[in-house]
Amino acid sequence: MNLSEFFEENPKAALAFSGGVDSAYLLYAAKAAGADVRAYYVKSDFQPQFELEDAKRMCGELEIGFTILKSDVLADRTVRENPADRCYHCKKLIFTTIQKAAAADGYELLLDGTNASDEEGDRPGMRALQEMAVRSPLRECGLTKKEIRRLSEAAGLFTWEKPAYACLATRIPTGEEITAEKLKMTEAAEDFLFSRGFTDFRVRRFGGAARLQFPASQLARAFAEREEIVKELKQYYQAVLLDMEARI
Repeated sequence: MNLSEFFEENPKAALAFSGGVDSAYLLYAAKAAGADVRAYYVKSDFQPQFELEDAKRMCGELEIGFTILKSDVLADRTVRENPADRCYHCKKLIFTTIQKAAAADGYELLLDGTNASDEEGDRPGMRALQEMAVRSPLRECGLTKKEIRRLSEAAGLFTWEKPAYACLATRIPTGEEITAEKLKMTEAAEDFLFSRGFTDFRVRRFGGAARLQFPASQLARAFAEREEIVKELKQYYQAVLLDMEARI
């Protein structure tokens, strides 16, 4: 099955939209196939503002209906306590929020952007998707991340080379309580590094310190700019550490 065939069989659907590479291409493919699709974005403390702005931009360029929903994920005690399966509980909250809104708009089928490269063992949130009967057309059609990037570039989508991005909660070690303050610190630190031209990095919490992870190609530059980076990030962290193992 290819995406055109999928949308021929499923001509009306709601899409859980993140503004990332995968869901952006799926949205494009749905429109190209003539499907009635609407994008739903859930804004919570776990999503940085730039992700919402990218989602707005993509829906605007594709002229797709776009709904922004809000979810207080930290009101859920289990999510806040950050167990190893936090992603499962968070996904249940997020997709329940989307499902209710989509149903009210007349959309019964809910889709997400999981692709064929995503391994279930690496994504505990997949269990939530299965329980809620969320369909993943990219995965079902065998499209890998590499192929999706190639197709996105050919389609002229600005997201084609966007680095993979996991939510802000992933920067806090499993078992450590997640708070709005910690998430805001992380977002501010990463926004600063983005503003200096760094890409595909992570600012992970390590006790009261920030552990910076950069791709190999950016390690030397990060070290060269260490004084400016330390000065800025010490507003939020007790110490700033550079991980010498390159981020893959």
